[in-house]
This record gives sequence, structure tokens and C-alpha cells, in this order.
Amino acid sequence: MNYIWEVVGRHPTGQQPTGAETIQKLCDRVASSTLLEDRRDAVRALKSLSKKYRMEVGTMAMDHLVRILQTDRTDTEILGYALDTLYNIVCSDEEEEPEENQQKQEDDMGAQFTDKFIQDPDNITLLLTLLEEFDFHVRWPGVKLLTALLKSQCAQVQGIILVSPMGVSRLMDLLADSREVIRNDGLLLLQQLTKGNTAIQKIVAFENAFERLLEIIIEEGSSDGGIVVEDCLLLLLNLLKNNSSNQNFFKEGSYIQKMKPWFEVGDDNSGWSAQKVTNLHLMLQLVRVMVSPVNSPGATSSCQKAMFQCGLLQQLCTILMATGVPADILTETINTVSEVIRGSEVNQDYFASVNAPSNPPRPAIVVLLMSMVNERQPFVLRCAVLYCFQCFLYKNHKGQGEIVATLLPSTIDANSISAGQLLCGGLFSADSLSNWCAAVALAHALQDNLTQKEQLLRVQLATSLGKPPVSLLQQCTNILSQGDKLNRRGSRVQTKVGLLMLLCTWISNCPIAVMHFLHNQDNVPFLTGQISENLGEDERLVQGLCALLLGICIYYNDNSLENYTKEKLKQLIEKRIGKENFVEKLGFITKHELYSRAAQKPQPAFSAPEHMLFDHEFTKLVKELEGMITKAVLRSSEEEKKEEEVKKTLEQHDSIVTQYKGLIREQDSQINELKEHVTLLTSQNEKLQNNITQQFSQIQQHKDQYNILKLKLGKENQQTGSQAEAAHVNGLQSEELSQLREQLEELQIQNQLLQTQLTEKDSLITSLKAEGVPSAEGSTSDVTELQKEVELLKAEITQLQSERQELLRGSETTAAVPGEDGVYTEKIAELESRLSAQTAETQKLKGEVKTLLESKELMEKEHASATSTAAIMQAEKIKLQQEVQESKKEQDDLLMLLADQDQKILSLKQRLKDLGETIEDEDDLDSRDQFDDDDEEECDE
Repeated sequence: MNYIWEVVGRHPTGQQPTGAETIQKLCDRVASSTLLEDRRDAVRALKSLSKKYRMEVGTMAMDHLVRILQTDRTDTEILGYALDTLYNIVCSDEEEEPEENQQKQEDDMGAQFTDKFIQDPDNITLLLTLLEEFDFHVRWPGVKLLTALLKSQCAQVQGIILVSPMGVSRLMDLLADSREVIRNDGLLLLQQLTKGNTAIQKIVAFENAFERLLEIIIEEGSSDGGIVVEDCLLLLLNLLKNNSSNQNFFKEGSYIQKMKPWFEVGDDNSGWSAQKVTNLHLMLQLVRVMVSPVNSPGATSSCQKAMFQCGLLQQLCTILMATGVPADILTETINTVSEVIRGSEVNQDYFASVNAPSNPPRPAIVVLLMSMVNERQPFVLRCAVLYCFQCFLYKNHKGQGEIVATLLPSTIDANSISAGQLLCGGLFSADSLSNWCAAVALAHALQDNLTQKEQLLRVQLATSLGKPPVSLLQQCTNILSQGDKLNRRGSRVQTKVGLLMLLCTWISNCPIAVMHFLHNQDNVPFLTGQISENLGEDERLVQGLCALLLGICIYYNDNSLENYTKEKLKQLIEKRIGKENFVEKLGFITKHELYSRAAQKPQPAFSAPEHMLFDHEFTKLVKELEGMITKAVLRSSEEEKKEEEVKKTLEQHDSIVTQYKGLIREQDSQINELKEHVTLLTSQNEKLQNNITQQFSQIQQHKDQYNILKLKLGKENQQTGSQAEAAHVNGLQSEELSQLREQLEELQIQNQLLQTQLTEKDSLITSLKAEGVPSAEGSTSDVTELQKEVELLKAEITQLQSERQELLRGSETTAAVPGEDGVYTEKIAELESRLSAQTAETQKLKGEVKTLLESKELMEKEHASATSTAAIMQAEKIKLQQEVQESKKEQDDLLMLLADQDQKILSLKQRLKDLGETIEDEDDLDSRDQFDDDDEEECDE
């Protein structure tokens, strides 16, 4: 303490300063000193006094310490002193265990200083910034301080960190620190940070927390590891419990497969350390979190599938059947296996095939049931086995059938112990807890399975030598009645409750079982006697269950027994018990304090064996039947008859309405088909009309091109004729011959041109034929023009022949130059040959013209057929429209008929209401109105 006096200064001899005075001087030194060394010494002195004078240091020095954190960021030593001092203020770190009152006062003080520190959210942000400092003397005290703040005021500090930029990410970096002290304290910090805050849990999970935590667990030795493994598992539980998003992320990241090596145990399981038991217990809890019944069914099913595929379920079953495993680990393993197989057909089938390593091998189910009915086994272990059996039978009709089959006479094997034999032995043993567990287990074998309820009626039991066997149903009622006779000597309520729950589950929704139960003449008097008596507080639950059993006999009675029809049983209740008294006794079940506790979750969790009265599935049955039984008992016979008549009438009307609805649906489908057909025909008609329009336009274009060509040919012919006449008038023989040669060449060119034009026309006509819609007028005009051209050609040839005669006459009179006669004779012969060729070509053109005329007639016929097809399609369209109108009319008539039927139904329901009955069919009326509205909209369309 010498450095403290060096800092604050020496007092005169005999005047010892108080702690508050010393702290005040130190605070003044921190606030006023300009030298870093002076401030550092003062903060170090405050740290040494903070444990003894916690209140004084926290009250006077906190603001100065925060200011040091803000201003002296470069000096890690003073930062470490300040953080340690704040930690001592916020958290009491006494080694000795304080008394209860003292501990409470210190906790209140820590909460006060925490509130003062977090009043300014920037202080938390400052602390998060300091955690980025790698120096050990800064980072470690910062982690401890933030952890203490979270312990004291968790929700407020979580809110500040959540809105702080990169706040959670900075804390996640602690897991990557190579110094184990900081990493381990970082785990504790994250545990506090993730408590009850879903948003922070998601952020931590997506910061790759799962991967890092699993790596640490493997590095530390998995289940054989130390306290660090436990901290990792606790953090994983915080991240996954009740957080469906993180559970899905854990499953999708294939982290379930990485859990399998945790459960690899050796042959020698003796001498487990306490830490290993704790670690394995947390690992099993982690598995249960992923397949908990409170999770969504889809998520649970996918996790169960993944656990089977990766071999995790097989590994758990190995632990289950191993020897030397501690009792609490064995109990938790049984609970874990229960939830892994619950509702999963594949997992349930695998569990049914597991055998215990005994000689001879026995099914695991049989071995577990042996523990359940053994009163020397621990209570929690028996509860776990019962839960496992319930989960094995949950939604497992195949497994239910196998269990019931072991009780049937045809399958009983005297040399081996079966599940059915163990259940019967437990049902009739002297241990009340075994009675209850066996009854509940057998009830689960009948849950929602009408076939097995009927099969169980065949079970016969041998009571004693020389007496005939009795049915299992009768033996259960015999035990109840015998217990009632022994009630004065202290009968066991737990046994009665278990048997009554079994009987209620057995005969509910099973008229055949009800008939077998009522067939015994002693059962109904026993039930009425139990209900009508005024028993103590402990027996009120038994009275309520007896009332429930009798009510089930009324509700599911098919009136096959004349002495115990519904009406006679109700009369018996009214005479012996009273309807109001019966309903009051029935209500004792749900008013019992243990009823609501059992209804919360499927796992049987009881603090003591005497609290083991209700089963979770049975609470569902009571909730379902209580209202229906009350209504059935309070109703009079006349009201029942009227209700049955009304129900029959409503059923008849419903059947009629259903028929009409079916007819309307058929007509709607027919109308829709006709509409589709009309739409198809309309579209085809439009396509044909478009094709015809296009073809007409193409023909018109060809006609225009043909007229242009014709005009050009006419002009050329006129020019050629005028030149020939001028040469003939001039009388020049040589020039006329040259002109004749030119004219012949031009005629040949024109002939070739005409031939090409005819070829083009032929191709055009062929294409028009292929398109299927010819134009009669265009073809006729084309042929006429061709005929005119041929006539022009004939006139030109005639003109050439006349010119030839004149040339011949001129050659006879003219002989001026010797030798020219032979030349002219050759030329004239050549002209004659050309004329004959021209004549042949003219004949050919005539033939082509004839062919064109024939094609024209054919095209006119095709056009007429296309016109008739269009007319037929139009007639079909008109006919379809008429059919649509007729269908609409028929639909309107049906709607009118439906309206009349609805009016009758409403009148009948009104009569029921007038008679005091409650009609709950608004959904049906709404759906019917909606259907009618839809039909009216379709008709309008």
C-alpha cells in the first residue's frame, strides 16, 4: 500500500485518512494530472481499493475511469487497470461464499453500477472497440467486464450490442484468439450474449459459430474433454433451442453428421468422470433439441431422416444396449432415442429390429419393458422407458399391430418373453406404478387404431386352475370392482386411474368394444355406483373417469343390446345420478391440477411416482370427448329423434344438391368444350378469309403486270408496221429485204418473249391452284388477252405473206442485175421456212390457250367448293351458338331448382333453431353461396 500513500501524499502523524477521502484524492489526481505516469499510478491505486471500497470507488471514480478509456487509448497498461477496476465495481469476485443477504445486496449494487455504466450506450460501443486491441492486458479485462455487464443487465446490454455496427462480429473474433484464456472467457461471454435473444442467435450462427464450436469440441477431446467442451455445448444449446432458423441452418450445413463421433463409446464403460457424464448429457440434449416434438413436423422429420442416414441413431442404440453406462446417461439416451424415432416410420422400423446383446438375443423393446415393470428400477428410468415405448407406437400402426399380436393366442410362444406378456404382467402386478405404466403403454398400442381395438377383444387370460379363461377387457373391470371392494382398506388410486384410462381409450370410437363392455351385467352398476357416491378428494378423479367411461358407452352405443341402449342408459343416469351431477363429476378430470401439467408436452415428467396420473395422449381424448358426451347426456329422446330426422333430411337434401352440382359441373364442362370448339372454328374461318384476301391481292398484282406487258408489245408492233409500209412505198428492193430480215428477227424475239410470258402464266396458274382459292374473273381475262395476241400474230403473218407475194411479183418483173434472182429465191425460201415455223408456233400457242381454258374451269369449280365449305362452317357456328343458348337456359332452370332446395333447407334449419338446436354449418352455406356466385358469373360470360 506504500504506492497509494505516495500518490495521495502523507498525512500528519495520528491522522489516518478514511477510505472515501483517499478515493476522492485519487479521483482528483486522475482528473487533474497531466503526466500519464501519475494518472496510471492513480488508476492502479483505485484498482487495489475497488474490492474493499466497492461502493465508494463505483460512486466517485466510474466517470473518471470511462474518461481514461476514451482519452488514454495509446497506453495499454492504464487501459487494463481501468477495465479491471470497472469489473471489480460491477461484479463481486469474492472467493468466500457470502451469506444470502449479503449476496443479494452485492447483486443489487452490481445492477446499480451496471445501469449507471450503460446509461450512455457509447460506453458499450467503446468497450467493443477496446476488444479489438490484441494486447492481453486490455482484451481479457474487457471480455470479463462485458460478461459481467451481461450477467447483471442482459436484455439492455444485448439491445445495445445488437444495434452497434459489427458488434456481434467483434465478439465472434474472440473464438479465434490463440490464447486459450481469452477464447474460453469468450465462450462464457457468448453464452450470456445469446440467452433468450433470437436475433443475436441468428447473427452468431451465421458468423460461422457452428463450425468453430465443433472444431473446439474435437480439439478438446469431445466427450472426454474438460470444462471448455461443456461451455461449447451450452453455447450450441443457446443457439439451437427454440430457434427454427438456426436449426435449419445446422441441418443444411451437415453438422448433424459431425455429431456422430461424440457418441462412440468403448467396451469398457466403467469409471466415467463427472465431466464426461456432464458433456455426454449435454450432447444428448443437443440431439433432442433438433428432434423435439415442439418443433415443426417438417423440420423434425428431416432431422430424424438425417440422423438415421448418418448412423447417429444406430450409435445411440449401441449406447442404449451397452453395459456399464451410468444411469443418468442411460436415461437421457432412452429419451433421446425416443424423440429420434417418434413419428418416423423408418426409424421406428429400425428400432424394432435392434436386439440386446444377450443370450439368447432379445429385442430392445422387450428389454426396456422389463425395466419399466420392474419396481426396483429408478423412477426416472421407468418414465424414460414408457416415453420410448409411446414414441415407438406414435403413428405406427405396424408397430401397434406387432405389440397386440404378441397377446393373441395364435402367436404366444411359451419359451420366450414377449412385449404383450410383460404388459399383462405389469397390468396385474402388485406394484401400482407398474399397473399405471402398463395400462398407459397398452393404451398407446390402441391409439387411433380401430383394428387393434377389435383384435384385443380376442385376448383371453387364464386366472386360476379349474376356471375358464376370461377376456382381457373383463379382467380389467374385475380388478376395478375388486379394488372398489377393498377401498375401505386403502385401494390404490393410481391403479384405478390407469385401468380407467385404458378402458376409455379402448372402447372410444369402437362400438363393438362398447357392446362387449356392456355385455357384462356388473359393469354399468359399478360405474353408476362409483359416480353417485360421495367420496373423498383423492377419489374424485376416479369418479370423473368413471363418468367419462359411461359417457363413451352412451355416445358410441349402436343400440345392439336391448337392455343397454342409449335411451336406457340415459334414463339410468337420470334416476341414479342426475344429469347435472353426472356433468359435474365429468368435469373433475380437467379441473385436476395434474391434468394441465400432463397436457403440456408428450414426455411424462413427474416429480414423484404418486403424481403419475395422466397421460398426454389421454388428455387429448378427454378434450375431444367431454363436450360431445355432455351434449349427448343432456339431450332428451325426443330431441334426439328430431335431430336424427333432421339429419336424415339434410343428408337427403345434401345428396340431391350433390347430384345437381355434379350435373351442373358436367354441363359446365360441355359448355366449355363447345366454346372451345366454336373458338377453334372461328379462328380457322378467319385464317381462310385472310388466305382468300391475300390470294385475290396477288391475282390483281399479276393482272396489272400482264396489262403493262401487253401495252409494251402493242407499241413495238405498231412501230414495226409503219417501217415496213414506208419501205414498200419507196420500192427499194435491197432495203426491203434487209428490213424483212430485221422484221423476221424481231418477230422471232417477240415470239420468244410471248413464250416466256406464257410460261410465267402457267407457273402463276399452277401456284394459284396450289393455294386452293382461284379467281375466275382473272383467269378469263388472261385467256382473252392471249387470244387477242394470237390474232395479232395471225394478222402480222398475213401481212408478211402479202409482202412476200409482192416481192415475188417484183422479182419476176425486175432483172436488172444478173444473178440476183437466185439470191432472192434463196431468201424467199428462207422466209417461207421461217413463216412455216411461225405458223407451227402459233398452233402451239392455240393448244396452250386451250389448256389455260381448261385450268380456268377447274379453278372455278375449286372456288365454288371453297365457298360452299365456308357456308357449311358458318352454319355449324350458328348451330353451336344455339346449343350454347340452350345449355344456358338449362343451367338457369337448375339454378332456380337449387334456390328452391336451399329455401327448403333454411326453413328446416329454422325449425331446428325454434326447437332449441344449434346448427353449425355456416361454412357449408358460405361455400354453397360462393359456388352459386361462380356459376352465375360463368353464365353471364
